[in-house]
Formats: sequence, structure tokens, C-alpha cells
Amino acid sequence: MHSPPRDQAAIMLWKLVENVKYEDIYEVSPHPRCILDLSLAWLGHPGMEDVQSVEDANNSGMNLLDQSVIKKVPVPPKSVTSLMMNKDGFLGGMSVNTGEVFCSVPGRLSLLSSTSKYKVTVGEVQRRLSPPECLNASLLGGVLRRAKSKNGGRSLRERLEKIGLNLPAGRRKAANVTLLTSLVEGEAVHLARDFGYICETEFPAKAVSEYLNRQHTDPSDLHSRKNMLLATKQLCKEFTDLLAQDRTPIGNSRPSPILEPGIQSCLTHFSLITHGFGAPAICAALTALQNYLTEALKGMDKMFLNNTTTNRHTSGEGPGQRVPRV
Repeated sequence: MHSPPRDQAAIMLWKLVENVKYEDIYEVSPHPRCILDLSLAWLGHPGMEDVQSVEDANNSGMNLLDQSVIKKVPVPPKSVTSLMMNKDGFLGGMSVNTGEVFCSVPGRLSLLSSTSKYKVTVGEVQRRLSPPECLNASLLGGVLRRAKSKNGGRSLRERLEKIGLNLPAGRRKAANVTLLTSLVEGEAVHLARDFGYICETEFPAKAVSEYLNRQHTDPSDLHSRKNMLLATKQLCKEFTDLLAQDRTPIGNSRPSPILEPGIQSCLTHFSLITHGFGAPAICAALTALQNYLTEALKGMDKMFLNNTTTNRHTSGEGPGQRVPRV
């Protein structure tokens, strides 16, 4: 069993997704070997097979570079408020049960021997139909892994209408397709957690710090470099503290907003466009950076100590010095 992350940035990573319950994103429990620590949702590391791109039938010839660029569609504060679920599990004034499971979707990034199925709630479907993505029937059907058929779009719209969601025929998507478009929120969060685990346990923070410290051994620069490292750690902490306060709905979670509407709407846009992967992934990368900074500071302290000891010996103040006779 792995211990919880010690670094503050790593702790912030888990705070971001702590409201996402394990049973809310999985249809069935995966093999026990895939679970490291359910209390922190430390999941195993399924291998990645070829990722199927979800393409719009009308834009199948779109340049790959264009597909990777996301159009910024600002989400007004009112839209953010409407996306936040109330205590009864309904969106705004609509009688939509956001906690109801709409379907279960097999993961796209798993090996065949460890494929997981992720629950897709009505609330998640509603988020995919709303800004910033505004998926059409073709894309939503691909995300939900529905087989293509002659009347597939119509049957999907009819099913959505029964639960109070409207998907107009012929609508155009608001954001270009990326690889993240193909992921449901459960798998996106799973990917973020696995990435966080790898960053925390496998990134060579000590080796990197030792390599870079060897390039800054001038005694006159040690003090200023240490201050730079300390300032960087503080800036990273401020940044991760902010991301940890993001309360965008993910899966079946119903967090209450604590940030100002302006900044929360910006974080919500980023979370919705990445389906919950973005902020935890950034925190995971900052975990690796924080671990490097910690190791670099330890190395700087050793360099300070060695430099001080060397100066003492050079000036004749070291141990074993003979006291001159008067």
C-alpha cells in the first residue's frame, strides 16, 4: 500500500478530485490489483491502446492541426451557476435528475485485459451538450460509444428528450475536437490520477536537482539561488491552492462554489473542455516541480555547509588548529 503524497502540491491534486466517488464513475469494480488506495483513489496504471478519435462526420477532412486547437468560448457566470448542481440534484429550474446514470461507457485507454466501464450521468451528458463544447448528435454518439445507424441521431435525441435534455438536429459544435473530447469524465479523472501517481513516484526529482545544482556552484551565487528556489515554491503553492478551490461539477459530485464567479467561470471552462483532467494534471506536473525544488534546496543546504566548512579550514579555524604560543 502506497502512502499518501507528502508534498503540498500532491495533496492539492487529490483535493481536486476527492468529491468524485469511486463507485460513481465505475460500473463494476476493476480487478483489486488495479487499486492502490481507494481512500485517495490511487488507481493502477492501465496501459494505453490506440485512442479512437471522435470525429464530426461533416468535418472528417479537417486538418489535424486545426482539430487540436480549442476555440475559446467564454462561459458567462450565469451559465456556470446553471451548471452547479443544487442539493436536490437538479440543474437550474429544469426537472433533470443529474445524478441518474444515463449509460455506461467502456474506457478507451485500457488494455483489453483490464478494460473498465465508466458511468455517465445525466449531469455529464448535460455538460457535454452545453458550452463550451456544445456537442452535436454525431460527436455525442461517438463519446457514448453508440453504434452508427441510419436513425442513430434521431434515437439519441428522442432518448435525451425523455429525460429533459434538448439536442437540436443539425447543431454545430462550439469547440474543435481534441483527443480529450473522446474521454468521459470518469476516464479523464482516472487518467489524471494515474498521471499524478507517476509524477509523484517516478519523476527523478533528486537526479534532476543534483544535475542542475552542479551548474551553480559559485559561492557568491548560492544565497541568491536559494532565494529563487524558495520563491518558486511559494508561487507554485499559491497556484495549486487556487486550483484546489475549483468546484466545477465532475461525475456525480455536487460541490458548492467558494471562489468568486469570475475566476470560477474561467476554471469551469477549462475543466469542462478537459472533462476534469486539466487542473489535476497541472497539479500533478507541479508536484514533480515541487519535489525537484525540495531536493534542490536540500542540495543547496549541503553546498552551504561544505562551503562554510571549507572557509573555516582555509582561515585556520577548523578543528585541530594549534593555538599559537604567546
